[in-house]
Amino acid sequence: MKIEKPNRVSYTYEQTINGTIKDIMPLYCPVRELDWCENWNPKAVYSNSGLVEKDCIFVTSHGETDIVWIVTDFDIEKGHVEMVYHVPGIQVTKLEIQVSPITEEKTKAILTYSKTSLSELGDKVLKEFTKESYDIMMDSWEKAMNHYLKTGEMLTGLPNF
Repeated sequence: MKIEKPNRVSYTYEQTINGTIKDIMPLYCPVRELDWCENWNPKAVYSNSGLVEKDCIFVTSHGETDIVWIVTDFDIEKGHVEMVYHVPGIQVTKLEIQVSPITEEKTKAILTYSKTSLSELGDKVLKEFTKESYDIMMDSWEKAMNHYLKTGEMLTGLPNF
């Protein structure tokens, strides 16, 4: 048995989203992201309801590799979402989202991505996952979600996320 200390990088970003928790939570969904997230294109979604829920599984592509995501928690009342995905032989990533009201129409969303390397290639991927690149991704996500909630339309031309 090989036991090693994980090589892990974790970043947190706080967003202000112009909407209520009940408006926002359904958008953290592999199906609903098609409405507001440019370049999002899951290959398959396994869900009893057809939307995000605990134990929902969805598949996206990373080059030639399929990435399997598992929604490990989705609780609108607690404002909590957690998803985990695995890139075989490279890394495991956990996304945790905690939302809480700021006002009746504004919500704070705290998003944390934690990536753990599984190989030398995974170590290289971790080095490329910088705080600066994460902040750009999360800023784009915040702008896209706020635009969608305001207009009902997708905001295009943002850096990929």
